[in-house]
This record gives sequence, C-alpha cells and structure tokens, in this order.
Amino acid sequence: MPTKWIVDIFGWMGAASLLLAYGLVSMRRLDGNAVFYQVLNLLGGAFLIINSFYYGAYPSVGVNGAWIAIGIFTLIKNRKRPDRGKL
Repeated sequence: MPTKWIVDIFGWMGAASLLLAYGLVSMRRLDGNAVFYQVLNLLGGAFLIINSFYYGAYPSVGVNGAWIAIGIFTLIKNRKRPDRGKL
C-alpha cells in the first residue's frame, strides 16, 4: 500500500475520532471529563498530526499538538480528582 494512502487513512481516522468525541459530548452521551473522551481527542489529534505533517500543513500540526497537550493536561488533572469524570 502506498505511503500516501496510509497517511490519508490516518487523517480520516483522526477526523472521525474528533468528530465522534464532539458528537458524543454534544448529545450528552459522554462527559467532557471522561477518559474515553480525552483518549478519542488524543488519538484524533495524533492521527491528524501525522497527516498534516506529511502534507506540510504546519499550522494544523500546531493546533493538533495543542489539542493533544490539552488532553494530556486534562487526563493528569482528572487523575487527581476523586470523581475522575464519568462515562
């Protein structure tokens, strides 16, 4: 399989992951502090970084890097809370 196809698949998986996370929170099926929500965002951001970097879309790389940093910060912060976010 050509590299471009693999990178495109990562891009679509990243977009789907972020949209799924947003949709679940918007429909109140998932809490914004839930670990699953943060993991969806982390994976989505990471996959989109791969795609964006390959295509030279560096502003998108930066935004998704910040997206990942926010997700990691939230996961660390929530580990210290007794309720830890709920599904």
